[in-house]
Amino acid sequence: MSPELDRTRPVWRQVAAVIADRIADGSYPVGSRVPSVVELSTEFGIAASTAQKALTHLKTEGLVRAEVGLGSFVAERSEESAGEGA
Repeated sequence: MSPELDRTRPVWRQVAAVIADRIADGSYPVGSRVPSVVELSTEFGIAASTAQKALTHLKTEGLVRAEVGLGSFVAERSEESAGEGA
């Protein structure tokens, strides 16, 4: 079940926040694959470009790492960077 999105705020930020929350609560443990652009598009009912923007933001934040041809995975975080987002 996907969360209700507030269409008055940037949707990509909301999707990124949902994925970050899932990483934080252990739904997506370190090293596990996160949903693809197509999977996120389907789950949230959003455009592929919006899903891609959310994943790119998570990569920039150091929460996920991309493996060409394999997908995106939850990145290991150091103690230092793990405390920054809290």
